[in-house]
Amino acid sequence: MSSGYSSLEEDAEDFFFTARTSFFRRAPPGKSRSGQPDVEKEKETHNYLSKEEIKEKVHKYNSAVTDKLKMTLNSNGIYTGFIKVQMELCRPAQAPPSPSSSGCMNTLHISSTNTVGEVIEALLRKFLVTESPTKFALYKRCHREDQVYACKLSEREHPLYLRLVAGPRTDTLSFVLREHGVGEWEAFSLPELQNFLRILDKEEDEQLQGLKRRYAAYRQKLEDALGEVWKPG
Repeated sequence: MSSGYSSLEEDAEDFFFTARTSFFRRAPPGKSRSGQPDVEKEKETHNYLSKEEIKEKVHKYNSAVTDKLKMTLNSNGIYTGFIKVQMELCRPAQAPPSPSSSGCMNTLHISSTNTVGEVIEALLRKFLVTESPTKFALYKRCHREDQVYACKLSEREHPLYLRLVAGPRTDTLSFVLREHGVGEWEAFSLPELQNFLRILDKEEDEQLQGLKRRYAAYRQKLEDALGEVWKPG
């Protein structure tokens, strides 16, 4: 496990924007596995904080911090701070990252105005991942009553706001960057999925035939060499 520190201000200046006029969260409410609305998530995504409420929460947050990664509140109501993101990438990046992008924890210094989409782009830039940001998603991992819940975040959500509301403890709330899982295939129609399978079968057959030809040639060379060794002198 390796750790890294980066800042959206340093590593991705174009991802660091001015504040919006409000902190009203417009992401659509999620639903639980049972199909019922997730009331807690709906409250999170439709919450408005005044400057006084932000000031109070930032003060409370900083009082609970144990690793010196405190938040800073500006006079205009924008606050900056740190989030830690666990990198869980299955496939290697197209360019060799340093440190390894898979399995490491990265600390980002961001603003309350930075969105999930901007955080993803900054992380991919940090680790030299050249694949499209649309192939990745940021999840929040919550711990409640000895159980762990993972929820995919909307690109319009603000991670630092979630960090502020949850407090600094990562055993209560943590962030994970993942590649889209198998569930993302549900966006394709059945004929499209069948076509993907045909393409995969064709590629598999081509690779198999290539391997057979390669080892047949190798076998022939070995037999020719053995024939030369055992040829009567």
